[in-house]
Amino acid sequence: MAELQKRISFAGLVALGAAGVIGTSWVYTNSRFFAAYGAGGEIFGFVAATFLASLIALAYAELSTIFPRAGGEVVYTYVAFGKTTSFIAGWSLVGAYLASLAFYVTASGLLLSWIFPQLEQGPYYVIAGTKIHLPELIIGIAITLLVFFVNYYGVHLASGLQLVMFGIMITLGAILAVVGFSHGKLSNFWPAWGKDMDPFFSTIRFVLPAMTYLTGFELVAVLAEEANMPQRKIGISVILSVVLAGLFYTVVLLSSAWIIPWQETAKLKLGTIDAFKVAGFPALGWGAYFISVLGLVTSFLGLFAATPRLILSLARAGILPSSFAKTHPRYGTPTNALFLTLAFTLGLGWLGKGAIVWFLDMGGFTIAIAWVLATLCLVKIRKEYPHLKGAYRASTTALPLIGGVVAIIIALATLIPGTSLSLVWPEEYLILGVWALVGVILYAMAPKGDREKELRSLLGEYYDLINKAKA
Repeated sequence: MAELQKRISFAGLVALGAAGVIGTSWVYTNSRFFAAYGAGGEIFGFVAATFLASLIALAYAELSTIFPRAGGEVVYTYVAFGKTTSFIAGWSLVGAYLASLAFYVTASGLLLSWIFPQLEQGPYYVIAGTKIHLPELIIGIAITLLVFFVNYYGVHLASGLQLVMFGIMITLGAILAVVGFSHGKLSNFWPAWGKDMDPFFSTIRFVLPAMTYLTGFELVAVLAEEANMPQRKIGISVILSVVLAGLFYTVVLLSSAWIIPWQETAKLKLGTIDAFKVAGFPALGWGAYFISVLGLVTSFLGLFAATPRLILSLARAGILPSSFAKTHPRYGTPTNALFLTLAFTLGLGWLGKGAIVWFLDMGGFTIAIAWVLATLCLVKIRKEYPHLKGAYRASTTALPLIGGVVAIIIALATLIPGTSLSLVWPEEYLILGVWALVGVILYAMAPKGDREKELRSLLGEYYDLINKAKA
């Protein structure tokens, strides 16, 4: 059985997780969110979402040290609930990650067009009311291919680049915070809600998009097989990824609400970017823009590393063809799974950000499904295998379960038509249905297989732990 190479350092794994969470659009969309929910609604919503995501991360942290294998949740759900649930978890995560990857294809061109408006000229086509110019698409394809080749030659290259870019992001964020808090004032931020806003409801309402922004810490568990470190540090990496990302979001957004009155920022086009320019710090406005660019690249790199490992794990479980479990003899990367990820990313990416937003909302639903399954896995594995203990252990299963329950409530709320949380009718319901249907067809086509053989393939050297724990 082909194994992946252990070449990711502790710092590299934390960078892949945390920088993989920190995306791009939050930097310039906070003007819209400030207007809708107030600065307090968005910022305190992020704090609440970070707390909930941290509870869920406790489950991933423990499970990733019990079974540090590629695919993460695909492995845990197979051990706890069997092949069908394993496929549901894996297919949910693949859908969520591919939605983000496809979005980045044209989003990268959009960011660059703010500096080079020539990119928004020439031939174009329109999908979902959004123009996709040929130069933007070409730029996006080029960046996608670059990310592909970095991952093809080894995840250690991706983690090394991620660490450098994450360091730059932290530095820029710290500068924004120092200037924002030293030159701004509390009265610019407080009161943090508008006169017609309910503070509690506005904050709770933002938790849903905030949890979507915090998606990505699971990739630490997905990449655990390639982590070159003591197992306890893998679990710590999961927790740090959530905490660092949530702290970064909160501090940078708060600094933009501190430097000038947040009501003014709510009227600006590019949120934090324009806020610092209006405050008289144009260089820092460009610094915020550069954080957005780096956030796109780091998320692109991290998710492009994780998605093929999910596909590889599904192949090990006998659900997808075994050819997707093959690794490169020299680089140790899942090459066939990488090519499949590339095909999906480019195959959806040409649709443009207007249509891909539908996929992103679908991804928010599927990621909530994956999160609640992870918390249930922790409960089931602790009960069925009481002597199987990871190097990192949560003090109780109650806390992860609270996070999982909240996640599934939010997910189910999106299926109720006619509410502010609802998916867009009919496009997003149709996309979710098609993705589920494709999954059902793939699962139906999978051979029956032998559970013990598939478990041995999924668990590798950790397979014997199951039998020892039962004994």
